Amino acid sequence: MTEPNADLLPEGLEDRLPRDAAATTRVMRSIQDVMHGHGYDRVLPPMIEFEKSLASRMDGINQRRMFRFVDPASLRMMALRSDHTPQIGRIAETRLAAAPRPLRLCYAGQVLTIKGDGLDPARERLQCGAELIGADNVAAACEIVSIAIEALQAGGAHGVSVDFTLPDLVDTLATKAFPLEPQQIEAVRRELDTKDAGGLVDAGGEAYVPLLYATGDFGTAIEKLSAIDAGGALASRITALREIAATLGGTARLTLDPSERHGFEYQSWLGFTLYAEGVRGALGRGGTYRIAGSGEGEAATGFSLYPDALIALIAGTEQPQDCVFLPLGHDRETAARLRSIGWRTVAALGASDSAAALGYTHVLEGGDPVRL
Repeated sequence: MTEPNADLLPEGLEDRLPRDAAATTRVMRSIQDVMHGHGYDRVLPPMIEFEKSLASRMDGINQRRMFRFVDPASLRMMALRSDHTPQIGRIAETRLAAAPRPLRLCYAGQVLTIKGDGLDPARERLQCGAELIGADNVAAACEIVSIAIEALQAGGAHGVSVDFTLPDLVDTLATKAFPLEPQQIEAVRRELDTKDAGGLVDAGGEAYVPLLYATGDFGTAIEKLSAIDAGGALASRITALREIAATLGGTARLTLDPSERHGFEYQSWLGFTLYAEGVRGALGRGGTYRIAGSGEGEAATGFSLYPDALIALIAGTEQPQDCVFLPLGHDRETAARLRSIGWRTVAALGASDSAAALGYTHVLEGGDPVRL
């Protein structure tokens, strides 16, 4: 049996051609420069790890989405990463266990999953982010959220918005303020996720119904959340959200959906999602959490960006970069000088080569680039 097209790529994988690759490089470099400028040191974990080690740190992450295979050398099961965060946790807990805290680390690279998300068929995505390990207080949250916004804006995003949530909201309220039986908790979470007031009442969560309406523009929603009588159980979180919003100082549009849990399966008291104008879907998520592994896990705050949709938007308007054609017999010192000040140069390899035919914008004449 022969394949109809042996060069066809698997579903969800694609080549990045020159224009897209150029946009990708520029966006990723801009994002990483922001994180580097704020004191975050980049680490480069391997694409593949032993499955047992990787899976032990993936609480709240769907392990069944990982590609697995047997390592021919060790005969142990290995896995391709589907998320960088567990790897950063491993590095922090092992190789950098003795490093001073808070520890600031950043990363960038590709992640691979067996299947895409919802309507997005992509199985290979770019992921970059920052982790502030050893702190999950308000100051850490302010730093992480502000850097995430700055990084997206540096990458070319406009009209950035941040949607805040409180991932452990039900657990916090169910303990005392709005008590629930253990078997009711998951049902209440599910109905909050679907925004079903009637379902909430049927699940025994009538007291939770007002949370469905404490959503929308941050200023309005936080007042509605404050008005919910929870015996002070949410006071510290509300104060923290107000402080974070004040710190951002209008750098992004802020919204609030306190009961949103999708994508925040392992976050603790704070979660946030990042969006931008003209870009479909979320560009990233972040929040506070504990590093999974041994013991209770070290406190951390971080974010992950998935800039592929932003890159696609930018690449669509990418203009060809100026490039100087160097004729046969050109002066090499002049060409080197042009490259040193930022020009791209391409040398002729034969008499038949020409700037016009190859699509270059300039040609070297008399020691200077001349636009065609």
